[in-house]
Amino acid sequence: MKIAILSRNTRLYSTQRLVDAARARGHVVRVLDPMRCYVRIAPGHVAMRYKGKPVRDIDAAIPRIGTQSTFYGTAVLRQLETMGVYTPNSSDAVLRARDKLRSLQILAAQGIAMPVTVFGDNPDDTEDLLAMLGEPPHVIKLNEGSQGNGVVLAEKRSASQSVIEAFRGLYANFLVQEFIAEAKGCDLRCFVVGGKVVAAMQREASAGDFRANLHRGGSAVAVKLSAAEKLIAVRAAEALGLGVAGVDLLRSDRGPLVLEVNASPGLEGIEAVTGVDVAGAIIELLQAQVGGTQRVARRSKTNAT
Repeated sequence: MKIAILSRNTRLYSTQRLVDAARARGHVVRVLDPMRCYVRIAPGHVAMRYKGKPVRDIDAAIPRIGTQSTFYGTAVLRQLETMGVYTPNSSDAVLRARDKLRSLQILAAQGIAMPVTVFGDNPDDTEDLLAMLGEPPHVIKLNEGSQGNGVVLAEKRSASQSVIEAFRGLYANFLVQEFIAEAKGCDLRCFVVGGKVVAAMQREASAGDFRANLHRGGSAVAVKLSAAEKLIAVRAAEALGLGVAGVDLLRSDRGPLVLEVNASPGLEGIEAVTGVDVAGAIIELLQAQVGGTQRVARRSKTNAT
């Protein structure tokens, strides 16, 4: 199998682990910087090139698209999809997950539990907007932030109003959520691959912070999930159309709540903490899906002759 990994940096832990896992299983793998891919589009003839050479005969692609390259990166992934390349996370699924508001709307429509969330645009509606949410503390988030960036905890209503005014002044899209105090600064990162939770860890915020992201100095330990937690993580990934996802949960008094779904979750923390070969699980998902597709194609060709 020929695998392309869309990543801007070959030295990143996640990218290198996927390369190693693919090669260990006998596959040919190539890392492509999506920003260096370019495409010719015409009826009946589409061509993609990378640094002057054609991109072709790719069986599967693993997108590792960062927030700064979402638009162009998903356009390149979409082009690969039109060329018949399999990907566990389609371009549309990546876009759904990258937009926090859109993903929450989709999850809510599927009846998947989450913190109560509100959003609004007009400053005249701020007071009533916060009344819809309830009493503080409130968590205000940039709609496309990542790794804990652009997330603010406001402990008083006046603080919430000030942060909202500041975000509006920057013309930033944001949403406001209830603060789940009983989570005590902890969340669960559930790594879903092919409809199964293959690894999970509990992350705890550093002293003085409420964000449990490891990039913010948080710590993590392996954790055993309940059946309800596994189910909601899988349902969240499937609702967004993601074959590979990092689903973040909060343990609340009313059960597990989905905090966020990540379409390009990092492998370093989860593999180090749990000892699970997550990269290998992703490659094995590709093997199962592409192998099945190739067998169907061979049968169809045989039947046709």
